Amino acid sequence: MTFSNIAAYSWGNGAFIMIAVFALVIAALVGFVIMMMNSKNKKND
Repeated sequence: MTFSNIAAYSWGNGAFIMIAVFALVIAALVGFVIMMMNSKNKKND
């Protein structure tokens, strides 16, 4: 088991930036969904 000493993920390669970008994208998607749910413009078919 030589792989047990190898880290699966390194925090030194911009991980904090990627986590922040991911969090912003998720927050934008949630905000968009909430905005669409609260939309008053409904089509009458």
